[in-house]
Amino acid sequence: MAKVLMKGTEAIAEAAIQAGCRYFYGYPITPQNEIPEHMSTRLPQIGGVYLQSESEVASINMLMGGAATGYRVMTTSSSPGISLMAEGMSYLAMGELPCVIVNISRAGPGLGGILPAQGDYFQATRNAGHGDYRILVLAPDTLQEAVDLVQDAFDLSQKYRTPVMLLADGFMGQMMEAVEIQERTIEEPKANAEWALGWRKERGGKRAVIYNLKLAPNDLEQRVGELQKKYEVIRQNEQRCERYRVDDAELVAVAYGTTSRMVRTAVDQLREEGLKVGMLRPISLWPYPVKHFSLPSSVRALLDVEMSSEFQMLEDVKLATECRLPVATCARWGGNAPSVSEIENKCRDLLNSSR
Repeated sequence: MAKVLMKGTEAIAEAAIQAGCRYFYGYPITPQNEIPEHMSTRLPQIGGVYLQSESEVASINMLMGGAATGYRVMTTSSSPGISLMAEGMSYLAMGELPCVIVNISRAGPGLGGILPAQGDYFQATRNAGHGDYRILVLAPDTLQEAVDLVQDAFDLSQKYRTPVMLLADGFMGQMMEAVEIQERTIEEPKANAEWALGWRKERGGKRAVIYNLKLAPNDLEQRVGELQKKYEVIRQNEQRCERYRVDDAELVAVAYGTTSRMVRTAVDQLREEGLKVGMLRPISLWPYPVKHFSLPSSVRALLDVEMSSEFQMLEDVKLATECRLPVATCARWGGNAPSVSEIENKCRDLLNSSR
């Protein structure tokens, strides 16, 4: 497929369809409404099903039912809607049900505003729901990467039988860029889903059971232990990060998603001034890419850049570096983003103070 100019939300929706998504359950909320709108037009054209639920709570439970069949399913929402889906995410994780959840996040707390923000970092990486579980979280910084990651998300969800979240923001949802969307060849669930419901005849009468309740403490402990073993495999195999001009850097900025676009520009302009600044861009927010935080001895400090008032990623940056280096912060919130000049000034101050 040739490159096509598309809005972010529409590109994500079409990429999901080309990745084999045939069932979508969702509820409208800005700034992600073009995703369900696109799905409502496209899915019926290819024999799929678009279902608008009465609420986000209903959406996540419908997603649970769809995921249990082994087909590729998806829901999308924005920050307050994701909060309403929290209980269902925990059930999906317990049942080991593969699905994709997209959060085009907005500012908060509360109803907040529809402008972009990254205040959902804790919600995504520390689990929106209750109990001992994890979900994979991927964060793109361009629309092409959003397209590629949403398609990867379907593959990863099936590989590990787990929900996978694509975490973006209103900037990415509403911007337009040229993207190339690849069609993927997808096998029918009956070919690879011995665990899935609804394929008893194809399995020669073998019954499948999906568990979401273990009342006895020892049984539940065993079940959680099995999940933890899977999460450890994910933690070892699925860490993703971009290292940009890090090899000789004296200062490394850490940023993800849209914010990294401003940081990249700041790094390039500071390099023109002769200042050795680099960037680490986590792509997997869980598992956090700690393996990629091996830094050269020239690095004297790090700068965490976010659209979050509580410097939510700061904890992970410190853990990834085992607190060996000082970490400063540069943040805006409420729908504002750090400007390139703000990032540059913060970098200059840090470099001057560390000499």
